[in-house]
Amino acid sequence: MPEQIQEPVLSNIRIVLCHTSHPGNIGSTARAMKTMGLSRLYLVNPKHFPDGQAKSLAVSATDVLDNAVVTASLEEAIADCHFVIGVSGKERSLSQEVMTVREAAIKTSEIASGQQVALVFGTEQSGLTTAEANCCHVLATIPANPEYTSLNLAQAVQIMCYECRIAVTGGQIHYDEKPVELATQDELERFYDHLKEVLTLIGYLNPKAPKKLFDRLRRLYARARLEKEEVNLLRGILTLTQKPKKHTKY
Repeated sequence: MPEQIQEPVLSNIRIVLCHTSHPGNIGSTARAMKTMGLSRLYLVNPKHFPDGQAKSLAVSATDVLDNAVVTASLEEAIADCHFVIGVSGKERSLSQEVMTVREAAIKTSEIASGQQVALVFGTEQSGLTTAEANCCHVLATIPANPEYTSLNLAQAVQIMCYECRIAVTGGQIHYDEKPVELATQDELERFYDHLKEVLTLIGYLNPKAPKKLFDRLRRLYARARLEKEEVNLLRGILTLTQKPKKHTKY
């Protein structure tokens, strides 16, 4: 998906933290968001904000903190949203739809293409309250170890933001790999001839009874899909094996 299409989708997704008690988690959340291309942070009645510790842990994502919206209630933070997902690891008695964070991210990417989506997180100690969960259209959960499902708030945000980015971008990396020039078959054959010559010289290969040893070596190098520079490197080693350099004595 082209970058000009990706960015508006991501800008329609907001992270909402409810009643966060530790400012460090707010800073770490900002950093987690920015690494995945999200920038809209809403804070519902945070205990400490703004705060130096939040800025310290945000590292280079202080712009996310500077633009954070602080609200008195969750209702205010999500008032203009078309789809609200509560991220929770709790098992609840209510018959509310629950999906994995990956399923939620896919749904988010679809709706955020033209509408506002909120991803809501509860407090560090107890997560979303029942009242907060009731404000959400669906709940998303991280499929964690059932014997220990506890996650740090910022870690949970990071996982959700990552899944959203993958859903929006298709997992496309942000840079193009440099093209490499593979060795031609002629270059490979000359390398194989050189290798056979050196292995015979050092007594590893018996030219009168090679069996299948050299064929196995050919298959080994063929699987490696050698690059042109790699063949040159290997042939340099073979050349020095035949004619070692004399070491200067100090």
